Amino acid sequence: PMNRLLQGDVGSGKTVVAALAIAMVARHQAQSALMAPTSILAEQHYRNLIDYLASNHTEDTPLAESEIRLLIGATPETQKQEIRAGLADGSIKLVIGTHALLEDPIEFQSLQLVIIDEQHRFGVEQRAALRAKGNNPHLLVMTATPIPRSLALTIYGDLDVSIIDEMPPGRQPVETYIVPPRE
Repeated sequence: PMNRLLQGDVGSGKTVVAALAIAMVARHQAQSALMAPTSILAEQHYRNLIDYLASNHTEDTPLAESEIRLLIGATPETQKQEIRAGLADGSIKLVIGTHALLEDPIEFQSLQLVIIDEQHRFGVEQRAALRAKGNNPHLLVMTATPIPRSLALTIYGDLDVSIIDEMPPGRQPVETYIVPPRE
């Protein structure tokens, strides 16, 4: 199975790469899970992946919107039960969430791809716990934090490293500033 760290600046296309991997898994009727460190980021991924994978649903679109669900701490319990049932019976093909994905009652019928965004925000055991919910699924961890290749190979020696080192055409550069507290 794939075991890959994908590194790239904000806006470089990491989510598009993740969407393509999810689409491939969905074409084979298997499931994917994407875990993000915050509810806000999980909701952003949910909206983007609906657009990428389910908008204008046809036979050529990999997923229907009903097959993509969001599971965060604030999800009402009735919806959580519905999502757990859909994951267990395979009717939900993609779940996007936070640490809520690690809860024990969550079982997948056929989890084949685990994607972890901002992977440095999760511990090794948390990443392993999500991956253990499948039968040795593919793993894609993504980060926008620049990690020199030599350090990445030392820290994540079990992962192949891919770097997106250019921005899509027309993308404005990201500007970073240090603002003193008095300002």
